[in-house]
Amino acid sequence: MAASELPSIAGVLTADQIRRTAQSIAAQQESDGALPWFTGGHTDPWDHLENAMALTSAGLLDAARAGYAWSERTQRPDGSWPSEFRAGVVVTEDADTNFCAYIATGVWHYVCSTGDRGFGARMWPTVRAAIDYVISLQQGRNGEIYWLRGPQGVVPEALLTGCASMFHSIRCALSLAESLGISQPEWEVAALRLGHAIRHHPEAFGEKDRYSMDWYYPVLCGAYDDADAMVRIDSRWDDFVVGDLGIRCVADRPWVTGAETCELVLALDRLGDRDRALRLLAAMQHLREQDGSYWTGLVFADGKRWPEERTTWTGAAMILAADALSRTTSGNGIFRELAAPIDITDGFACDCVASRH
Repeated sequence: MAASELPSIAGVLTADQIRRTAQSIAAQQESDGALPWFTGGHTDPWDHLENAMALTSAGLLDAARAGYAWSERTQRPDGSWPSEFRAGVVVTEDADTNFCAYIATGVWHYVCSTGDRGFGARMWPTVRAAIDYVISLQQGRNGEIYWLRGPQGVVPEALLTGCASMFHSIRCALSLAESLGISQPEWEVAALRLGHAIRHHPEAFGEKDRYSMDWYYPVLCGAYDDADAMVRIDSRWDDFVVGDLGIRCVADRPWVTGAETCELVLALDRLGDRDRALRLLAAMQHLREQDGSYWTGLVFADGKRWPEERTTWTGAAMILAADALSRTTSGNGIFRELAAPIDITDGFACDCVASRH
């Protein structure tokens, strides 16, 4: 891929800088295709896929495909993945439903970015098993999906950020199915119910509103229409955004993080708020090192990097945000326009007051 084909943002990031960041991610890839947090660190299925998506956007397709092959090989017969690996060994058997669902976002991103429909067909059994597994943990009352199943059973709690991400992943799975000529009406119903829960049933989720992800993820993943989405973003802007440093991970902590900042950039891009998105992408560049890698965050109260880790997925989120703003690859709209539309206001989801209007 030529430099001119890589994402770049004038005055913020050059194509060569994007390439170096992608190379810093690929340099951490293990021989089996796993993409850990950093050398010697653990691999989780969600961040692994975020890295594979970034490698795709930067044109490192061999490394990206190796990542997807790892996901295919490590999937369990029930469609789930263990939530943590280290050096090829399962460390944590628990299955996080959001981690499992994200394979659909990654595969659809690869198909849209490359035009390789054959890849989508090859990965379809993996995606289908994963989404079927995830939907099996959807609850009947409101449509939320419980977040964890471990050796002792299901943890009876739903998390807003994870459910918003799963809402998007199911819509990506529906787009993949449609491209293959496969009907999945039960997935459509599941997405409808989940989107309705995110939008209208906050009581269905564990209380985590200290975390910025609970603020912007429902917007990023399309559960709010544009007008209400902007109201949501503006309502807590001052709680989380810190000048020219990025955004807080937690509202009551003096800690800005690069990945969350870039995800907010993607949410703003979905809303067409380009000015604020560009300012935030520029703001988080203080976390960049010369080799293209990124520190996870900064405690701005004392100017210290924390944790003292340069995480692959922080660089990956930056690449995806740069691609979205620059409209470079064919997968740049993965959060803006490439997932199947679902009308969560049609009243089908439940008989609550919101459904009757």
